[in-house]
Amino acid sequence: FMSETVAALCLSAGYRHAGDRMWQTLTMFFALMPCALVQLSLVFIHRDVSRDRPLVLLLHLLQLGPLV
Repeated sequence: FMSETVAALCLSAGYRHAGDRMWQTLTMFFALMPCALVQLSLVFIHRDVSRDRPLVLLLHLLQLGPLV
């Protein structure tokens, strides 16, 4: 999960250096939108299963939820 995100961000940086804004934007969108959706769903799962823990919520906001 994390290596795929890092690879997409490196690819996006390559598009930026090449001056291709459209592909950079599409790469960032398709890399970050699934991350945000996964984190959002994990926040709801953790809230349903356990009590409200601020550290878990912070980790999800920092996109580190799958490591929990």
